[in-house]
Formats: sequence, C-alpha cells, structure tokens
Amino acid sequence: MTLTQADISREIAAERKAYATSDAVRHHPDRGYAPYRSSVLRHPQLPLTVVKDPEAVELSGPVFGVTDVTELDSDLTRQHHGEPLGERITVTGRVLDRDGRPVRGQLVEIWQANASGRYAHQRDQHPAPLDPHFTGAGRCLTDDQGQYAFTTVKPGAYPWGNHLNAWRPAHIHFSLFGTAFTQRLVTQMYFPGDPLLAHDPILQSVTDDAARQRLVAAYDHDLSTPAWSLGHRWDIVLDGPASTRIGEGR
Repeated sequence: MTLTQADISREIAAERKAYATSDAVRHHPDRGYAPYRSSVLRHPQLPLTVVKDPEAVELSGPVFGVTDVTELDSDLTRQHHGEPLGERITVTGRVLDRDGRPVRGQLVEIWQANASGRYAHQRDQHPAPLDPHFTGAGRCLTDDQGQYAFTTVKPGAYPWGNHLNAWRPAHIHFSLFGTAFTQRLVTQMYFPGDPLLAHDPILQSVTDDAARQRLVAAYDHDLSTPAWSLGHRWDIVLDGPASTRIGEGR
C-alpha cells in the first residue's frame, strides 16, 4: 500500500497525542519514529561498541585549526565565478553551553540544497536545475562570543521517498565539532512560516513542541543588509533542558 501525506499526518498526530498524554519529557525524538520510515529500518538495534581507549581514537582522527578555515568558506555566494540564483540570506547565531556560556573556536559546517531544491551531489536525481555557481557547503569557526555567521541562498523544498507526494521543507544542515573529530553533532535549521513544517515527519519526530520550535530560525530585520540579504538568527544550545535537537547520537 502506498502511504499518502494524509496517512503520515495521521501517524504524526497520533505520536504527538501519545506524547502529550504521557508523563515523559522527551526533547529528542525516538530513533524508531514510525512516520519517518527509514529511521525504523536504520537506527541501531544492538548495543554500541565500547571503545577501550577513546583518546587513541581522537588522536588518529583529523583535527582543525584557525589556518584551515578562510573567510571565503563562510560565504557560499562567493565560492564560484558567478552569482548563485535565489534569495540571498545571512544566517547567524551563537553556540552556547547549557549555562548560556559561549562555545569558542567551534567548527561549524553547513550543507544545503540550492534555491531549486537540489543538492550538488550525484545521488540527487531530483529533476530540478543545478546551479553552476552554488555548491551548497560552507564552514566557519565561532568567535569569542560563540558567534557564527554564513551568507548563502535560501534553499528550496524538494521531494523525497518517504511517502507519496512527500516534500521536505526548506532547511540547512548544521554540523558542529567539539575538541575532537569524534565529538561531531549534526542537526537541521528550518525557516519560519514554512507551510511544509507541519507535514514533515523528520521535524515532527521532535514531539515536544518547545524543542521542535528551537529548530526554527527567527527572521531578524536588524540582521538584514540593505539591498543585499535577509537576516535570520538561530542559536544552538549544546546541552541541558534548552538544548537544540541533535539528529545523530541522542
């Protein structure tokens, strides 16, 4: 049987109702969240492997420093010879710990689809145009205030195979590294007012309303640059009750 958006929406509503009537507080989603079909198939079923010497693993992994990241890395609109198509935006915010203290020197990476909703990746066969002037990947280091900033274009929605007529809302993937490669965290940022948010089982897998809202950026007119870009603010909290939902590991 081919599942429709109505079928998935009913499942989402049932999951939300079950959470609302329980006594649990769950800021991160169930790894086997049924409306997101592939999560049921690929989440770990066996206990994690214990690493006897974690420090040895960190020593053998890649490391990053200030000299590895340039100013051009954070401006995705200047990485090619021409201007990319789409709505130019600035996305900025702070990376904070559970006590609101800035996390300095944090390597922040992003990747995203172009304005037409297509990734510059050979596995993406969505029949939307590629943009020769937009690759969709960038990185920066947080400053002493824990702040990051990217200039990019607003990504488009795109279809995916979860169910019939399934569309992912516009989003930007974020990756954060700690002091070692093995400390990587991955999440996604969404845009306010997107009508697809309510239909997306990946976002809706975060059944706690407050935790889900923390994945949506806020438009900030003071961050907009005249005749250049619109500004969005999105803070990332790494731990504690106000933490940002992380898609890997928790």
